[in-house]
Amino acid sequence: MRAFIALLPPDAVTEELDRFLEPRQDALAPRGDWRWTRSEQRHLTLAFLPELEEWREEELVEAGAAWAGRTHPLRLALRGAGAFPDPGAARVLWAGVEEPSAGSLGAWAQALRSLASRSGVRVDGTRFSAHVTLARSAGRPRPAGHLVQALDTLHTSSWRADEVCLVRSELGQGPGGTPRYAVRHTWSLV
Repeated sequence: MRAFIALLPPDAVTEELDRFLEPRQDALAPRGDWRWTRSEQRHLTLAFLPELEEWREEELVEAGAAWAGRTHPLRLALRGAGAFPDPGAARVLWAGVEEPSAGSLGAWAQALRSLASRSGVRVDGTRFSAHVTLARSAGRPRPAGHLVQALDTLHTSSWRADEVCLVRSELGQGPGGTPRYAVRHTWSLV
């Protein structure tokens, strides 16, 4: 199965983000150039697992529980915006993540990727960048400097990130051909 390990923003932060995005979506991207991420799909990926064999899931869950048992929660907030690969030719618009000390989430991502690999799970090797995807271009890369500027004023309330989830991703199975996500396991941090 296709899966990822992620932090899910709480409902209050998701609703705050929706209120921030709503007027900007219609005003800045009315022509369908961007596919905006649905509220329930927003997450911060720590490790992407392109093919998690179901028989390896139990070992991964146990390893994740051991990691969670020695990991303390962080206070996070969404702040600012950007674009991948760059604002001049963007495929993805994202919200930045403000963390208490630089590298905390990077250390989490590294630890979770390592434990998944030790559990025999193939892990995507893309460099970690703490972000929440807001939109994807509908087709080719698009200029997005004006969108990044408009979204850069984003600053949500902070939240206590005290759970990490293993999430199954089924491409094309959600509304309008979007992915469908299902939480398979939740690890509570100490």
